[in-house]
Amino acid sequence: MPEQYAVLVEPISTGQEYAEAFRAEGLTPIAVMTSEQAVPAFAHTWHPENFAKVHVLGERSVAELAEELRQYDPRWLVPGSEVGVELCDALTGILCPDSGNDPRTTLDRRDKWHMAKALERAGLPHLRQHCSADRDELDAWIAEQGLAGGRFVVKPPKSAATDDVHLIRPGEDWHPVFDRILGKINYGGLRNEAVLVQEYAEGTEFLIDTYSVDGRHGLVDVCRYAKARRDDRIGIYERVQFLAPDDPDVEEIRPYVFAVLDALGVRNGCGHSEVMLTKHGPRLMEVGARPAGGGHQMITRMATGDSQIARTIAHRLHGQFRPGYELRQHLSAVFISSPAAGIWRNGDIFDGVDALPSFIAKHFPFGTGDPVPASDDLVTFLAWVILAGPDADQIEADYQHIRAIESRIDIERVPS
Repeated sequence: MPEQYAVLVEPISTGQEYAEAFRAEGLTPIAVMTSEQAVPAFAHTWHPENFAKVHVLGERSVAELAEELRQYDPRWLVPGSEVGVELCDALTGILCPDSGNDPRTTLDRRDKWHMAKALERAGLPHLRQHCSADRDELDAWIAEQGLAGGRFVVKPPKSAATDDVHLIRPGEDWHPVFDRILGKINYGGLRNEAVLVQEYAEGTEFLIDTYSVDGRHGLVDVCRYAKARRDDRIGIYERVQFLAPDDPDVEEIRPYVFAVLDALGVRNGCGHSEVMLTKHGPRLMEVGARPAGGGHQMITRMATGDSQIARTIAHRLHGQFRPGYELRQHLSAVFISSPAAGIWRNGDIFDGVDALPSFIAKHFPFGTGDPVPASDDLVTFLAWVILAGPDADQIEADYQHIRAIESRIDIERVPS
C-alpha cells in the first residue's frame, strides 16, 4: 500500500498527541507550522521530532504552501491548536474543500467579536459586547449600554488560555487595562489590534467539548468550571469537574451549544465551547474549533474512555460519528495557584497528596526554592492534581483537603 499521511496544522498543546494517535493507525504524521518557532506560551509542547516532515509557512503565501503539501494527497487536515485554526481552514479550502469548516467564516470561529456578531445574525442569545481599537468609541458604548456603573470584562478578541481577561469593578478606571492589552503580543503570538469589552455574566461556567461530522454534533464531555478571582483577574482555574450526560445542566446547555456551532459554521472536527449558565439561560463565552488544550484529552479518557483525539481518528479514518458519551467515573482536575510571584518556600506541604483515596495523578513543575509566577491564567498555574473514582463524596473531601493545603502556600516576594 502507498504511504498515507496525516497533515496536522500547529500541533502544539494538546495537538501534540495527534502524531502518536495517527502513527498508531499506520499513518505518517506531517506537521505544518506558521513559523519556525512555536508561539512562546506553548513552545514547550512543540515536538518536531515526532513528525516525519515539518513544513513552515513563513513569508510564503498560503497557496504556495498548499502546493507543497499536495505531495501528501491530503483528503483532510487537522488543526492541532487555536493558533492553527485559520491556517488549517485556508489550506483545507484549497486542498480538500468540504472536508472541514467553511474558510469564509473562519473569523466567526476564531475571533470573539466575530462570534458575537454571528450569534446575533442567527438570533441566538449572547452577551452584549463591543470591540474596537478606539478607547473613546468603547467609552461611548459602555455609557450607552449602562455598564459604566456596573461590572464588565475587558480582554483580547483573539487570544486563549484566559490571557489578559480582566474584571472591571463599578466606578473603576478601565483605561489602564485597555492600554495594557492594545498592541501587546498575546498567547497566540498575535499583536492585539483591538480590545473587547463585554458585559459581566453571573452564573456557573461550563466547558463543552464536541466533535462534528458533516454538520452533526456529538458531545465528547461536559465539565463544570470553578474559577477564582485575584484583584482584577477572573480566569484563575480552580477545578474542572466532569458531569454525567444526563445531568440537568447538560440537558439545558446541549441544544444551545449545538445551535452555536451551526451559527459559527462548525461542520467537521473538534469544538471546545465555554458557556455561562445564567438566570436567563446559557450564554456563550467563546468557542475554539480545535481540541481542548492542556491535559484535557488525558483526563477525558480517564473519565469517559474517549476523547476528541479518539473522535478525530474515528471520523477521519473510519467514517464514524458518535453522538454522545458516558461518564465511567467521577473526575476532578484540581488546579493549584500561586498568590504572588516570588520564591516558593514550602513546596513539601503537598508531598502527601499521593495518599489521598481518590488520587490519580499530579504535576508539580515547581518545588521548594524555585521562583514561581503569580497565577493569573491557565498558563501560569502552580501545579495540578487529578482526583477520580466511583465515590463523588470522597473526591469532594479530597478536593477540600487540597484547598486547605493550598491556603498554606508560602511565597517569598522578591523585590523587582
